[in-house]
Amino acid sequence: MLHENLPRLFSPQAMDRLRELTEIDACLVVEDFRQPEAARALASAEVLITSWGAPPIGQSVLDGAPRLRAVLHAAGTVRGYVTDACWERGLLVSSAAEANAIPVAEYTLAAILLAGKNAFVLRESFTGSRGAPDPDRERRRDTLGNHRRRVGVIGASRVGRRLLELLRPLDFEVFLGDPYVGPTEAAELGAVLLSLDDLLRSSDVVTVHAPDLPATRGMLDRRRLALIPDGATLINTARGALIEAEALTAELVSGRLSAVLDVTDPEPLPADSPLYGLANVFLTPHIAGSVGNELSRIGDAVVDEVERLVSGYPLRHQVVRSDLERVA
Repeated sequence: MLHENLPRLFSPQAMDRLRELTEIDACLVVEDFRQPEAARALASAEVLITSWGAPPIGQSVLDGAPRLRAVLHAAGTVRGYVTDACWERGLLVSSAAEANAIPVAEYTLAAILLAGKNAFVLRESFTGSRGAPDPDRERRRDTLGNHRRRVGVIGASRVGRRLLELLRPLDFEVFLGDPYVGPTEAAELGAVLLSLDDLLRSSDVVTVHAPDLPATRGMLDRRRLALIPDGATLINTARGALIEAEALTAELVSGRLSAVLDVTDPEPLPADSPLYGLANVFLTPHIAGSVGNELSRIGDAVVDEVERLVSGYPLRHQVVRSDLERVA
């Protein structure tokens, strides 16, 4: 991983646990497997702990790591790190995507609740008027509120499932769109299963939690965005490429829809993007995922996996090759 990620992910307490469980050189952080010290460590390593900034684990790396049996990834997706050679070798692979899903779901819940109050738009008008009476603002109060607000969740991913769990005790009507989920499972998750088009037509708030795959890129194109009701809010904390950028910009510039966008395409947006100046667009710089003290949750999850591994228990968050066909 990148050197700076080690102390961010692994607290002193987590490092103490690792030392108790394993033989580890806590000072060795590898950004290039060709480094002499990396080659020496690989020769005897049984487990690799990886994260953002790790080099790919290709065949040449595996040739120098005859004892390697597991890769525990202290981040989300293992794409780009775990190569075909790893799967062919039969390595155990684990990801901390579950831990990283928690803050994304929390951010999304906050965005849904604030969208129901139209807080993002009203903040702009309120601060712009310096609190002066605004008849339009008062009239709009009748359209606000979260009681029985209709929320459409695209994707029963780790984030999507966590969000559904957070939504369950609240007074929302919740819809789910996911081709891998049936009606019974959707009901167990607290949602009504709909086709993607019907979900878009039916929702006051649409939130995107699908993986970034060739089949999902641009899935919310001009036609589908037009299905979303006037005045609805679109939330994206997944990947910007899932929404057709030009079509989204057109809808937002027109004022027909509002949006909360933690990710965009491209990312960041160019300086001249009109989205920066729109009252109906709330932009954040990719902060929904783990940041700051939330990163230690990821490190703790990986140490838990190490403990399971050395104790002979199955990994709790194992990733298998077939998963990559439909998850990030």
